[in-house]
Amino acid sequence: MKQIPATTIVPYDALLVRKQIPRTALQNYRKWLRYYLDFCDKYKFNPFETISSQHFLKKLKEKKQSEIQQKQARHAILLFQELKTGNVPSPAKKAAATPIPIQKSRKDSNLKGKDNRQLTNADWTPVYNKLTSEIKLRHYSPSTLKAYTGWVRHFQAFVKSKDSTLLDNSDVKGFLTHLAVKRKVAASTQNQAFNALLFLFRHVLESEFGDFKDVPRAKRKPYVPVVLSREEVDAIISNLSYPFDLIAKLLYGCGLRLFECMNLRINDLNFDTGILTVHDGKGAKDRTVPIPEIIVPDLKTQIKSVIDRHREDLRSGYAGVFLPGSLEKKYKNAAKELVWQWLFPAKTLTLVVDKKEYRRSNLHKTHVQKAIKRAVGKSRIPKRASAHTFRHSFASHLLQANYDIRTIQELLGHSDVRTTMIYTHTIKSRTIKEARSPLDF
Repeated sequence: MKQIPATTIVPYDALLVRKQIPRTALQNYRKWLRYYLDFCDKYKFNPFETISSQHFLKKLKEKKQSEIQQKQARHAILLFQELKTGNVPSPAKKAAATPIPIQKSRKDSNLKGKDNRQLTNADWTPVYNKLTSEIKLRHYSPSTLKAYTGWVRHFQAFVKSKDSTLLDNSDVKGFLTHLAVKRKVAASTQNQAFNALLFLFRHVLESEFGDFKDVPRAKRKPYVPVVLSREEVDAIISNLSYPFDLIAKLLYGCGLRLFECMNLRINDLNFDTGILTVHDGKGAKDRTVPIPEIIVPDLKTQIKSVIDRHREDLRSGYAGVFLPGSLEKKYKNAAKELVWQWLFPAKTLTLVVDKKEYRRSNLHKTHVQKAIKRAVGKSRIPKRASAHTFRHSFASHLLQANYDIRTIQELLGHSDVRTTMIYTHTIKSRTIKEARSPLDF
């Protein structure tokens, strides 16, 4: 299924925000639009014609979609047709791909400054395009791109799509005040929004950000992470099936973040030295951690299963695994080499539509999160435990074993030791008399 072009999805998302569509429904609206555009492409319909949407809704009825789903799909398509950006080419006539301007009321058309810049309903597509380029240029993670783009969309809706060249620090102050006072967001949420807008002004708009000392800030509460006991860790793992039990052992045994564990490849494991290398962790940093000896046999069994699957993939003529950055341009056959295969591959191949080839992706983190959530429920543990809780437990248990804070900082991959210090609040404080001598270890 083709993805919606950025030139279409960006103004569509902005319209959804302006129409105050609930955040929980945004993904469904995008899904219906994607289905609709695929339908029009397949049957050669013009997506902007009413007859096209009627045929699509008839198809949904034939597939026995619920009344609620049909109603939501109808609304999603109506909003798209209302937008009339013209960024989606008509399959029937590619010559009709000329952009159709957004229809504005007389009131909107008069909302312009003296230099003819729009005070509302301006086109922010260039802003989003440059935002994406600047983030990718700095090799920020996809999650950062997603988060920053989301906050820029909220900011765009708040300023009613004012021309980006007319934005100033008063708009930012108003937005941050709105988040803290009216929406009462958490301090971490407001800080993320602040960082997103700081990036927007400095690197995209290339203008001064200003001073925001007088902006109300959400109160930051002391954070103490949830930590499991060793018995609770074992209980959760015992309720996990393969391969999720091995993943949980790596999360706890090596202190990995979930995305770091999912991104492991065969060449990241060195059993001779007992070292696991984490590439491109948070902040694009690399680090090494010791492999727990107790799971070495399980890891070797997992690698054997990956080798068997890799042979089958090669026989089927697949194009290889997905590789980071431009690595494949440098090493043309790397995607098919065993050392670059995922330690935890996805069960099915992914079709790359543009290249008409099949690739192997890694196991998606949501599968792990759901499995751990079910295992926590079965274990009857009265704590809000998640995949990241294993990492918290790893750090706290090392502190309990009298490991120094600097060593734990390196194992966790923290840039600042103050981040690691939060784990000192998860254990009982030790006095000098309680501390053990290394001679007694």
